[in-house]
Amino acid sequence: MADRPDYPRWPVAAAVAVAIGFYMVLPSELIVDIPLIRYVVPALELALVLVLTIDAPRRWLLSAGLRRHFSIGLIALITVANTAALVSLLHQLLYGGGVSGRTLLYAGFDIWATNVIAFSLWFWELDGGGPIARQMHPDAHRDFGFPQMTDPEVSPPGWAPEYVDYLYVAFTNSIAFSPTDTMPLTRTAKMLMLVQSALSAVTVLLVAARAVNILKS
Repeated sequence: MADRPDYPRWPVAAAVAVAIGFYMVLPSELIVDIPLIRYVVPALELALVLVLTIDAPRRWLLSAGLRRHFSIGLIALITVANTAALVSLLHQLLYGGGVSGRTLLYAGFDIWATNVIAFSLWFWELDGGGPIARQMHPDAHRDFGFPQMTDPEVSPPGWAPEYVDYLYVAFTNSIAFSPTDTMPLTRTAKMLMLVQSALSAVTVLLVAARAVNILKS
């Protein structure tokens, strides 16, 4: 496997670690009412990211052709857990409960930030077949069009997007609720950005409404 292209793994691992930390500090009322969920979900996420990052297990995944399956499974787990927390947050905001308003505001930011991380990982893993496929076939069809790819004058020779570029795309999409400088080129990319914008809009708008009530009180 020595001749197989590789990519910087630690930025992705750090992003997952932040998402795990956000999940661990969520109020208990926003997590599915099963005591083990708070510990099982982050434990699974941690196990998956370690398998995908540490050399020995990762080489085995590559040789077995399972790296991408494990990566998508990890991202899906983060997304599902965060979406479940968002649903619980909406229930608390709309119908009330035992959680203080300020705690809900902090939780809203927590969920919004995790949403940015989750979709940055989706963009990074799905664009052009994933990071390894992008290196092996740099001229293959892509899901996202970065300005550096379409205008050689604004990028150095051989420029290729890394994880931080997808993190920026996910962040700006969560703020603007639309593409900024990087355009989705396929239906898959468009639907991903649509879902992310919808989740972000719901989080931001309802949490903002709650913040107004808190400031008035």
